[in-house]
Amino acid sequence: MAPTTAGPRVLLKRMREIMVERISPQARLDKIVSLIAANMVAEVCSIYLVKQGGWLELFATEGLNKTAVHKTRLKMGEGIVGDVAKNGRPLNLSDAPAHPNFSYRPETGEDPYQSMLGVPILRGSRAVGVLAVQNATHRNYGEEEVEALQTIAMVLAEMVVSGSLVELGEIDAGPKRDRPWRGQGVVFCEGIAMGRAILHEPRVKVEKLIADDIGAERLRLDKAISELREAIDAMLATEDTVITGETRDVLEAYRMFAHDRGWLAKLREAVTSGLTAEAAVERVQNDTRARMARLTDPIIKDRLHDLDDLANRLLRHLTGKADTAAHDTLPADVVLFARTMGPAELLDYDRSKIRGLVLEEGSPTSHVAIVARALDIPVVGRIENVLEQIEQNDWVIADGDTAEIHIRPAHDVREAYRHKLALRAQRQATFAAMRTQPSITKDGERIRLMMNAGLLADLPHLEETGAEGIGLFRTELQFMISSAMPRLQDLITLYSAVLDGAAGKPVVFRTLDLGGDKVLPYARPMPEENPAMGWRAIRMTLDRPALLRYQIRALLRAAAGRDVDIMFPMVAEVAEFRAARALVDRELERLSNMKAQPPRKVRVGTMLEVPALAFQLPSLLTTADFISVGSNDLMQFFFASDRGNPRLGTRYDLLSPPMLNFLKGIVEAAKARGVPVTLCGEMAGRPLEAMALIGLGFRSLSMAPASIGPVKQMLLALNTGEVSSFMDSLPDRHEHSLREQLKLLAINERVPI
Repeated sequence: MAPTTAGPRVLLKRMREIMVERISPQARLDKIVSLIAANMVAEVCSIYLVKQGGWLELFATEGLNKTAVHKTRLKMGEGIVGDVAKNGRPLNLSDAPAHPNFSYRPETGEDPYQSMLGVPILRGSRAVGVLAVQNATHRNYGEEEVEALQTIAMVLAEMVVSGSLVELGEIDAGPKRDRPWRGQGVVFCEGIAMGRAILHEPRVKVEKLIADDIGAERLRLDKAISELREAIDAMLATEDTVITGETRDVLEAYRMFAHDRGWLAKLREAVTSGLTAEAAVERVQNDTRARMARLTDPIIKDRLHDLDDLANRLLRHLTGKADTAAHDTLPADVVLFARTMGPAELLDYDRSKIRGLVLEEGSPTSHVAIVARALDIPVVGRIENVLEQIEQNDWVIADGDTAEIHIRPAHDVREAYRHKLALRAQRQATFAAMRTQPSITKDGERIRLMMNAGLLADLPHLEETGAEGIGLFRTELQFMISSAMPRLQDLITLYSAVLDGAAGKPVVFRTLDLGGDKVLPYARPMPEENPAMGWRAIRMTLDRPALLRYQIRALLRAAAGRDVDIMFPMVAEVAEFRAARALVDRELERLSNMKAQPPRKVRVGTMLEVPALAFQLPSLLTTADFISVGSNDLMQFFFASDRGNPRLGTRYDLLSPPMLNFLKGIVEAAKARGVPVTLCGEMAGRPLEAMALIGLGFRSLSMAPASIGPVKQMLLALNTGEVSSFMDSLPDRHEHSLREQLKLLAINERVPI
């Protein structure tokens, strides 16, 4: 006989009463299995929990021999109970002994019992135990009974992991979020960060599991679902947010699931069984995680992240919490944790408090990594399941030198890193002492070291590092952090302040490089299958010349009476550069007609990021005043390798013979025409790569401020002739990479890399 719909509610209420009784944990378990057996009209109810080492142990029973408690053990996957735990899904059997996985344990006295219903006690995507009921008759347990037992199991899971029913040291309750944990990832940005963990999208902790008023919980759930749907529709449909490419695909998946009748029915059933709306969301998502975790298809398994995010969004609607932690009150030293993040999202945070960033996904050349590097924020990425291990405000060490993450580190680990930070400080002091020293190699070659910037806050780094100027000022950051299009006067004020801060040193302003993962919060969506190779940068601004002229106008007016360098991004053909340069000429003519003071000198150049442009160098070099090689996008297009794809992030090496040969051809052609050429990608900021670039003939490099010290230290010890001779052999080289050979050369020449 199936329990009435009120059965689970009554049981949950009674379980809550038992939890406040002053009795031992074992006594609580014994009372709970008796209650469940009575409620389910079952002759047996048993609770098995996963012990350290992966064994399932019988912790409590009503109906089986009491002497078997804490003695009967099953391996994960052994018997029906082991099968339920291993696969994370219920088994409903009218003839349990006939099941191929049935494992007879005589000490339990279960001989008379034929039917069995077992459900996993789930915590996240893994089982921490199994709840089972049995009957002597061949009985088919109904859907309502299965649903009721799953609801009870969900509440039991929370009780188990909270330590209310058992000593936590007795069981394996999943990730030990109270113990030290170490993870290994990939270095995105070097440096060491110590501080408190803050989740970019904070998990909502479900505090109250059992509902006081079922009707009120239904109303809360329906209201939150409606708000969730409206929020997703707004993100997809309004002009207030740019949603393109993969982001749009994710939101479309969100919308599909938010309208899925099966998902909604499960949520409402869970509430009807006596759970709060928050607990219902958690329970349904635990079941979904368990099912999807068994799948082998990586694409389908990736959708689990989307479902987790959707469930967390719904929980935030239920609790009224913000989507991200950017506007929360943050501690003084923050290490941000996120699955992934865009550059604009990072800029939302108070940079004075951010010490490091840890990502589950991403790549070293993603735009968020580039922005973090510009802000001198260490980043470690591609750490699998790190979000499962972390709790808000945990003490964390993020080592951007070794790609290690230490969560809740032991005292000796903390002390070791304090010593390491002290040594880094000494090293920084060494770099600071070199800042006024000319950047000249041992054999007298003058190398110009410039820095990359994008915010006014970067300007003090000019003096601190001894950089000779700003080789790349990313103007799009100002547009990305604004809630609306910046006014012309605001841009003039900003660009003028940048030139003031540079104090006569050259500044190369790159015009808007938008598209891909660099989006504006106030622009109309433009869905694209491949945004990185789509409508972005100069393509966008030439199609909207008013926008480009608007920015050029601000730059020219800010530079009144001073020199200014303007550079266009992602130019693919000379015709694009000529069209963009013509707009500069028109704005200069406009200034003249207005009798306004023009800049003293205007130089107009281009980024070389698209390989096609390299095959037009003879024509380009007669028109452009300077060239800046952007190694990040150039590598992406050169190798047809998506810079944001973690599987391809380290597949190809910039220090490969074909890439080095390509760069050598560019620098030689520019030198022959007397056109200045700079490399301003991330390649320039790594000492070994910078050594190779100097060997190729580059005499101007632009990099993140933190990289100038190490690169200068390298070049002061460098004999250019030695590395140039090595580079002359490139046409005969066929290796995947010359990295190891270059390292050996540096070691032999005692060049610090």
